[in-house]
Order: sequence, then C-alpha cells, then structure tokens
Amino acid sequence: MTSQPSPAARLRHLFYTLGVGTLGSFGFAALGLPAAWLSGAMIAVAAGVLLGMPSHFPLRLRDGIFVLMGVTMGSGVTPEVVERVADWPLSMLGLAIVVVAVMAGTFLFLQRVAGWERETAYFAAIPGALSFVIAMATDRKTDVARVAASQTIRLFFLVAVLPGIIVGATPQDQMPVLVPPAMAPWPQFALAMALCLAGSLLAQRVGFPGGWLTGAFFVSAGLNGSGLLNTHVPDPLMIPCFIALGAMIGTRFADTRPRELLRLLAASVGAFAVGFVLSALGAVLVSQLLGLPLGQVLLAYAPGGLEVMMLIAFLLDMDPAYVAAHQLARYIALVLILPLVTLLVLGRARSDADPAPGDRNAQS
Repeated sequence: MTSQPSPAARLRHLFYTLGVGTLGSFGFAALGLPAAWLSGAMIAVAAGVLLGMPSHFPLRLRDGIFVLMGVTMGSGVTPEVVERVADWPLSMLGLAIVVVAVMAGTFLFLQRVAGWERETAYFAAIPGALSFVIAMATDRKTDVARVAASQTIRLFFLVAVLPGIIVGATPQDQMPVLVPPAMAPWPQFALAMALCLAGSLLAQRVGFPGGWLTGAFFVSAGLNGSGLLNTHVPDPLMIPCFIALGAMIGTRFADTRPRELLRLLAASVGAFAVGFVLSALGAVLVSQLLGLPLGQVLLAYAPGGLEVMMLIAFLLDMDPAYVAAHQLARYIALVLILPLVTLLVLGRARSDADPAPGDRNAQS
C-alpha cells in the first residue's frame, strides 16, 4: 500500500506544479500562442508529470478557481447584449440546431471511431464552455485529461485558424483594440464576489452539477446583465486563475503513455474537424436563408473564443453585438440545459468511492 505524501511534500509538489505551469504560460504568451495562460500551463505541467515530476493540486484551490471562473464568465453578460438577444430569433434557432448537431456528431466520432469511453466522449463533444465542462467532468470523476485535451485543441484551432480564414492577410497594425470593461470600485467588487461565492455555496449545497462554477456564473450574470453590479474580474486575478486551472488539468496526464498521448491528440483533431465542418455547414445554411453575411454567422456559431470573434467581427463591420449575443446565448443555454441532459444521457454521477477513468494517481 502506497503511503500518502506528508503535508510538506504536498506543498513542495504544489510549488512544482504551479511553478512549471507559470513558466509554460509565460512561454506561450511570449510566443503569442492562443489561449496562452491556460494551454501553456497545461502543456508544461503535462510534460513535467509525463517525465516523472511529482505534482499536487488541492481540492479547495480547485474549487476557488471554479468560483472565479464562474464570476468572469458571468461578467460577459452585459445589459446591451441582453437587450439584443431577441432581435435574431431564427438565427438563435439555427444556433441551437447547430450546437445539437455538433455535439452529436463529435460524440459519435469520439465513441465509435476513436473508441473513447461514453462519458468521456460526451464531455469532450460539448461545443464550448471549457471551464464549465471541466467543472462538470471533474464532479463526475470523468477522464479530465482527455476532455481537456479535446476541448483545448478545439479552442486552439478556433482561435488560431478561424480568424485567419476570415480576415486573411490583414496587417497586424490595422487590427482594432477592444477597450476592456471598466472595473467597479473595490467595495462594489468585493460585494459582488461575496454574492457570487454565496451562489456557489448554495449550488454546491443543493447538488447542482459543477456547482462551484455555475452558482457564481448565474449570480454574476444576473448582477452584471441587470446593471446592478459590475462583476468584471481584473487581469491580475484572472491570469493566475487561468494558469492554475491549466496546471490542474496538466496533473491529470500522469501515467499517460506516449502512445496513448498520440492517440488522444489524433482523436481530438478529428473531433475538431467534425465539429467545425458541421458548424460551417450550419452557418452557410443560416446565412443563405436569412441573408446575413457568412463570416458574421460563422463567427457567431464558432464554439468558443468570444473576445477574438468579437474583434474580427468589429474589423469586418459584421455587428459585434450579433456575435456576442449568440456566443453568450450558447454558453448560458449550455449551463442551463446540460445538467439535465447529462443526467438523462449518462445517469447519476459515480460515488466518491469510484475511481475516475484515467485518474490512476490521486493528484488532489
């Protein structure tokens, strides 16, 4: 029977995990790679544990990260976007159909072609809402490494490839700069954070899936969308949060063999291709039926990368509000509906006594 590391050893292993993750994040950011803070930490820590680096990530730290992620996701729901959601009912209907088609097609590919376990394939197939998906998969003790790899590769290709397809050879110095949301005074921000934490605790208490993230998200969205309180999270808080989240995901790659990793990457790229083709077909059809610019609909239907999609929409005069409204509607719908759909498709979560697939060593 393997003895548990001492508290001092766990603290040292946490230092290794966060230190390597930070180095990876800053390296990716220096190279200008997409989603640098999260993907850089994940890849660096994954490489470290594959090479035998000891790692540790406390459950309480993980839960705190999910709360902060929920707050920042909810802060994207602004009064302006809420007011315009009802302006495009048929386009929103098309988005709903595309989301279902992408999820079904990707799920079938991962389960039947790639041979992934049913629950892992399900979470990896969800188009977008990366932090929420990871929170739900973690709650259900799913193979988080595979889910995160598939979702991160999808995000990487979207952010790296899609803007280039639409913008083409636009010079970098002609790209507009989006003005970040104004920060609320610190007393108001502290109040908003306290209310969001209360929402997380309540959601966790009643057993809502991904409660730490979803509770904070709904409170943050309600406060920000109604204009009652500004819940925008400043970068000095968000960047460490993304680094820690990426490091946490990276620890899940422990004991993964190189051959398994190659198969995982191949399956993830294939899943992205299936999902992107279905999204593009849906965007073409909606564009033709409603007379909307194809690039605008493609940006709105792309599963992820809200800020980048809005930036490109602004550059091409494609109504950033349309893109933002669809991206946020997709995210909110996923958070609202997925818990019930997950219960219907997968049944109840494993008990605490059951091990997570692929989680052979206890990192938490």
